[in-house]
This record gives sequence, C-alpha cells and structure tokens, in this order.
Amino acid sequence: MKKIVSSVLAASMVLSLAACGSSASTSESTSSEATTSSAATGESAGSGAYTGTPIKIGGIGPVTGAAAVYGNAVKNAEELAVKEINAANGSDVFEWQFEDDENDAEKSINAYNTLKDWGMQILAGPVTTTPSVAVASETVNDNLFMLTPSASSLSVILEDPNVEEPVARGNVFQICFTDPNQGVASADYIADNGLPTKIGVIYDSSDAYSSGIYEKFKAEAAVKGLEIVAAEAFTADNKADLSTQLAKCQEAGAELVFLPIYYQEASQILIAADKIGYTPEFFGCDGMDGILSIEGFDTSLAEGLMLLTPFAADADDEKTQAFVSAYEAAYGETPNQFAADAYDVIYSLYEAVLAGGINGDMDASEICDALKTQYTSMTFDGLTGTGMTWDATGAISKNPKAVVIKDGAYAAM
Repeated sequence: MKKIVSSVLAASMVLSLAACGSSASTSESTSSEATTSSAATGESAGSGAYTGTPIKIGGIGPVTGAAAVYGNAVKNAEELAVKEINAANGSDVFEWQFEDDENDAEKSINAYNTLKDWGMQILAGPVTTTPSVAVASETVNDNLFMLTPSASSLSVILEDPNVEEPVARGNVFQICFTDPNQGVASADYIADNGLPTKIGVIYDSSDAYSSGIYEKFKAEAAVKGLEIVAAEAFTADNKADLSTQLAKCQEAGAELVFLPIYYQEASQILIAADKIGYTPEFFGCDGMDGILSIEGFDTSLAEGLMLLTPFAADADDEKTQAFVSAYEAAYGETPNQFAADAYDVIYSLYEAVLAGGINGDMDASEICDALKTQYTSMTFDGLTGTGMTWDATGAISKNPKAVVIKDGAYAAM
C-alpha cells in the first residue's frame, strides 16, 4: 500500500473541488432486453468492442430497510448500464449480481462473501459508508477492485484518515465526492452566490458523513466570511425530535440553515420549521437527495430547499436526458444522483476495461492491479461530471451542481 502524506491528501481535496429481495442478476439471458440510451451507443460502447469472457461485477447496497431509496437507485442504474453495454456490444461484456445489505456492516460482509462465491471479479459498491468501510477491509485482503458510487467518507478509501500520514487502501475508489469536499464546496457556493451569511447548522455528530462535512464547512465558512451563529448536534440514538436544535437556530437569528444530514432527518426539521413559522433558507448535500420520495411527506415543505449534487435530472444535455428517459422507461421513476453515480461506475469500468485490455479470463487480483493503473491515469466523461480523474488515494475530482426543489421537483440552479 502506498503512503500518502497529509500535504498530498490536502492537495487532492482541493483538486477534487474543493468532494429486490436478497439478490438480483443480469447476464446474457437478459442483456437483449435493455432500453438503450445514447450514452451506451456513443463514445463509450460500440458493437463488438469487447470480445473476451464476460467479467463478473458484484453490487451491494440496501434494497430493503430505511436506506432502500439509495440502494434501489444504485441497483437499478447498475442493471440498466450493464444491459445497455451488453446490448450495444452485441455480446456480454459484464455479468452482474446485486446483494441486499440493509445498510448493515455485518450483512454487507455476508453479501460480499456471497458474491465472492459467485465468482465476483469487481465490486461496484457498497452504497453506504459504514458497510463500505467494513467491506473495504475485506477487498484489501483479497486485492479485489472496489468502486463505490456513494460512500463518501475518507475512511472508505484511507486506512485511518485522522493520522498525520494517511495510508490509502490502494484498491478502493470513489465516484462520489468525499465528505470534506462537500463541506468546502457548500460554504463556497453559499458565499459566492449571495445567499444569507448568518448560518445555523444541524448535524449528526455520531455519523462520519455528517460530522465530516460539518467540520470542513465550518473551516471554509470562516475563510469565506460566513457567520455560524448556531451549530446544533444530534446523534443516531437521539434524533426522534429535532425541534430543539431548530429552535436554537431560530433564536440565534440564522437566516440559512445548513443540513449536512440525510433526508429522513431533514424532513423532520422541515416539518418542525413549518409548525413554528420559521422560514430560513435551507441548504443540504447529497444525502438530501430522496426527500421528495418519503411516503406521506408534504413535499411543499421542501419548496426552495437547495442542495449540492453531481446530477440534475432536468439538465438539458443529451447524455442526461437519454439516461433519464431510459431509466424512467425501465423503472417508472425519475433517477436521483445515486442512480447517476452508479451508472457512471459501470460506464467508467467499461472504459477502463477496454483501455486496459482487461478480460474475464484474468483473476480478480490481476483485474484489480490493471484497474488501479487505469483509474489513476484515465479521464472519464460521465453523467455526473466531465473530465473526471482519480488520485492515488482513490478520491475523485469533479465539480458539483446546485439544485433547488421547485414545484415538487429538483431543478438546476
């Protein structure tokens, strides 16, 4: 494993802006059923470009339980991308199987072992951070390439991000922003776009994702002249009622409330704000994506909510619209950014496979070594960014987009 000194890590952060049932499978028998988008038939896939033995890709994520909105989006998009690539190629490039982990670390390791028994050669997952940290350690031992679409903590790609000289796992990469990058980018966006500068923050101090974003946001806010008038924490064991934290933001005169948290807790805060007549601007990160899908939630309460995300479904570029159309046709709903990141995972793997001469006759360790070389040297244009690159830690460099909830849908800002 390669040692990456803290100064190199800091530089990489700046470069990267700032960052159903138990299983499902797709193989040759289903590849011809794909609804093919132009993303598949354009530069990254062509008829007969791959002629080797199919490569086995495994996916892991929560398709049941409280975090299922994330896992199902990833599962659907991975399946769609695999089908598109196989259909456009004229023969199978990938075989794919997805396992449910219910957002539980132990179950995620069990899912990983199930996929290993199946013959997995590349892991496209897991979806959430805690399972990803647990599984990442297993992949290091096996020298199996892991590319997560959405687990954004530095602890996923680094052995211990808190030491002076963090050690990169080496085989684990992210296609999502890292948590520190989201905190920096959020503060920059607020400061650079004339949003209110008296800010309250409500965050989960027990969660690596939330607290990691908050710490970097706080540091960048000081640089940018933003005033944090209230910083209110909760924990996983004490989040049934967040009205107290919200009231403290109101009492402190916060005109914008920054929410580096997941959408379930954010919906509670929006409901509480409505009850007390508190109407600040609300600003979140990628964990906010999914708030419009909560059963029984009055989505009008989220009107005007802003968030940073790598993907906006209403963007008018051809690649985005082709993906959205294909996804909606296949699954009956509009894809979120977790789906878009997962789609990019599969397409970036395909480009790396072609460029590196990788095929399914190679064992998982050989494929891992080849993919590490490709990902640290390639540039990838996808749904969630153009000119995407990866550094030696496995962190990605790409630019976020700001979206706002308008008329019950996400709209680009």
